[in-house]
Amino acid sequence: MIISSRLRDWALLLICNLIWASQFVMVKLVQEQMGPTFAAFFPMTIATLLLIPIVRREGPLKPPRRDWIHFVLLGVLGQVVAQLFITWGVRLSLASNAALISLALPVMTAVMAYFLLGERMSRIRWISFALAIAGVMTCSGVDWKELNLTDTRFLLGNLMIFASINGSAFYNTYSKRILTRYSPLSVLLYSYYAVFAFMLPVTLRSEPESFLRLPEFTPTVWVGLAILALFQYFLSMVIFLNVLTRLDATQAGLCNYLIPFFGVVLAWLILRERLTPAMLAGGALVLASTLLITIYENNRETQSNSVPAAPQRPAEPFGR
Repeated sequence: MIISSRLRDWALLLICNLIWASQFVMVKLVQEQMGPTFAAFFPMTIATLLLIPIVRREGPLKPPRRDWIHFVLLGVLGQVVAQLFITWGVRLSLASNAALISLALPVMTAVMAYFLLGERMSRIRWISFALAIAGVMTCSGVDWKELNLTDTRFLLGNLMIFASINGSAFYNTYSKRILTRYSPLSVLLYSYYAVFAFMLPVTLRSEPESFLRLPEFTPTVWVGLAILALFQYFLSMVIFLNVLTRLDATQAGLCNYLIPFFGVVLAWLILRERLTPAMLAGGALVLASTLLITIYENNRETQSNSVPAAPQRPAEPFGR
């Protein structure tokens, strides 16, 4: 029963990372008729509108004023930093730089989980990380000839990409603290309120023409926006936060290494790019590492906790 539950969580994380891997294709598609800020703001607004009636059905829950600071931190330091800085950073840096820096996401999630949640790295987790990094380096698509992390021309872009990674890690970790008191849907909605309040003036200031071009968007662009809203910012986040109520942030974060592998597979299926045996082998290593940390580790912990403690000898009378 426990193993089947962990297999379900692992499968759900696979679905999340498959959706997140498709984000790059969809964002590139919609940016044909809009800027990067609007491409993030508009579908997130649609996702917010979809969440409102669903959360209301859960019951009238009004967060106290002291809790709103947590949702503002989640929305601004988490989602806004993650979404805006990656779109700005990639434009100021190289694609290979972005691919390599993105590999730091599970590591930064583990670091934040240590400081914010008190999670610790076990031996199994270190082994899982080693397997995942070996696998993802094989299939991540980093162009080592193009890679340039030291050139000052790309410094600002590289810092923005790293900030975006930390924003995602912060959201993945800090949300777990609030999930003890609020449902995943409520956490997502209230953090999206903060995103909307912050990004609306930014979008109006930087890309006001995108609002005027709404009637001119092609059906293909509208389909891309709908996919981003429904799957990227709504469904995948609800699934991930649900799984996060049962797994450690470090365990869930390691599964982010599946994104490069799924990105390669999607590029092969959609764009007819090359898929080599080495990429498949790297993907297999990443899958093995996620199985190890999400199923094997939890199964071992459950078994050790279920072993009855040895009966203690009654204490002898004092002075005997």
